Amino acid sequence: MAIKRALISVSDKTGIVEFASELAKLGVEIISTGGTQSLLKDKGVPVIGISEVTGFPEIMDGRVKTLHPAVHSGLLAVRDNEEHQASMKKLGLDYIDLVVVNLYPFAETIAKPNVSYEDAIENIDIGGPTMLRSAAKNHAFVSVVVDAADYAKVLEEVQETGDTSLETRKQLAAKVFRHTGSYDALIADYLSKQMGEPYPERYTVTYEKMQDLRYGENPHQSAAFYRKPNAAAGNITTAEQLHGKELSYNNINDANTALQIVKEFSEPAVVAVKHMNPCGVGIGSNVLEAYQKAYAADPTSIFGGIVAANRAVDEATAQLLHEIFLEIVIAPDFTPEALDILSKKKNIRLLKVVGLDTVAGRKAEPVVTTVEGGMLVQDSDAYQLTEADLKVVSERQPTEEEMKQLLFAWKVVKHVKSNAIVLVADDMTVGVGAGQMNRVGAAKIAIEQAGDKSKGAVLSSDAFFPMGDTLEMAAKAGITAVIQPGGSIKDEESIRVANEHGIAMVMTGVRHFKH
Repeated sequence: MAIKRALISVSDKTGIVEFASELAKLGVEIISTGGTQSLLKDKGVPVIGISEVTGFPEIMDGRVKTLHPAVHSGLLAVRDNEEHQASMKKLGLDYIDLVVVNLYPFAETIAKPNVSYEDAIENIDIGGPTMLRSAAKNHAFVSVVVDAADYAKVLEEVQETGDTSLETRKQLAAKVFRHTGSYDALIADYLSKQMGEPYPERYTVTYEKMQDLRYGENPHQSAAFYRKPNAAAGNITTAEQLHGKELSYNNINDANTALQIVKEFSEPAVVAVKHMNPCGVGIGSNVLEAYQKAYAADPTSIFGGIVAANRAVDEATAQLLHEIFLEIVIAPDFTPEALDILSKKKNIRLLKVVGLDTVAGRKAEPVVTTVEGGMLVQDSDAYQLTEADLKVVSERQPTEEEMKQLLFAWKVVKHVKSNAIVLVADDMTVGVGAGQMNRVGAAKIAIEQAGDKSKGAVLSSDAFFPMGDTLEMAAKAGITAVIQPGGSIKDEESIRVANEHGIAMVMTGVRHFKH
C-alpha cells in the first residue's frame, strides 16, 4: 500500500500549502474543491478539481460537490475485498488514500455577536463530516487528517515508507470521530437553545482540552482541564497566566470559586478562598482597602489560599500580598510595579482575567455534575436579589447601614457550602460557617470565628431556620440583623425570637443551597 491520491478540502488553511506541496513532490495526486483548489493552484501546487473526478459540477453554492459515489466509493472500498475491487474496476473508479478535511467554522460563526440563524445554519458542514466519517471508518486502508497539528507526522511517515502506519491511522480515525462528535454536539446545543429546549431527551456536551494536570484532587488521581468552546470572558478558562508554575486541579477549583464571588460586586472587592469556601471577603473604596479587610477577616486561613480582586492590583496592594504565602492572585490587571513585586516569588501564580471590573447581568448557564453512572444538569445560581424580593418580617426595621451589610452578606453566603452562615460587619466578613450538617453548627462556627466582632454584626443564612435556636445564638452573640430565605413552617418562631431580642430580620424568598 502507498498513498497515491489525496483529497484536500479545508476551511482553515493553516499549513495546507506547505503540506500539499510536499505531497505533490512525492508524486501524490491531489484532488481539491472550491477555495482550497484555488489556493493550491495559485501557489503552484498541481491539483485536480473535484468535478474532474465526479464528472459532475459543484452546484448549489458549493453545497453539493463531494457527495458523490466517485468520492465515497474511493474512500469506503475495502481494498482486499474482491467484490469491492471488481466494482471499482467495472465502474472505472479510483481509490482515495488520504483525506485532509476540516470543517466549516460553525463554532466561530455562532460566537459572533448578533449572528443570524440563517448564517449559523449555512455554516453547518455536510460534505466534510461525511468524507471524514467515510475515511475514518475505512482507516484500515485510508489515512484521514482533521487537525493541522498532524500534518508533520503524516508527512514524515509518507516520506519514509510511502504510507502511514496502521497505528497512526487508528489514532487519526479516533480523532476524527471525536472531532465530528464535538461538531455535532455544538450544532445540537445551538438548535436546542434556539427552540427553548434546555433539557432535551439526549444531552450532549463537548469541551476542548486545555491541559493535562499533574494529578487530580489527590496525587493518586489523574486529571485534565477542559473548557467549553466559545467560553465567555471573566472565568478561569479564559485566564492569562502571567507568572508561576502550572495550575493544579485544586487551584482551578478554588480559583473558580473566588471568581464567582468577586463577580458579585460592582464596588472594589477582594475575596480570599480556601478549599472552595471564602475565608475572607472585603469591599472598600479601592483594592488596597478591600484587600486589607479580606485579610483581616481571617488572617490564618488566607495563608496558602487564593485571592481574587475585581480591580487592578497596584503596588501598595502587591506589597501586602507579597508578605504572605498565597497560591494564586487573580485580577483584571496588575500594574508593572505590582507584577514586579509579586513575580519575585517563584511559585505564586498570577492570573489576569478580564471583565472582573465591569459587572454585567450574570446569565444562568448549564452546570453539569457527574454521579456514578450518570449526571445532573441544572442552571447555575445566577439569581440577583432585587428590592422587590426583600420582606422585613420583624418589628424593627433594619437601618440603612444594616441593610447594606445584609446585602453584602447575602452575596457571600450564596457561594458558601451548605449549611452556610456568614457574619458581616464594616464591609467585611467576620465569620463563616460552612458545610455543616445542621444550621446551628454552622452558626456556632461563624460566631466563634468572629469573637467580639459578632457584636453589631449582621448574619446571613443560605436557607431558612427550621426553628428559633439559631436566632437565640445570634442574639447572645450581639448580632443585630439577619437575612434569610424564610419558608419554614416555624418561621413565626424565628420571627418571635428576633422580636424578643430586637433583631431586624429580612426574608428574601430565595434559597441558595450549594453542595
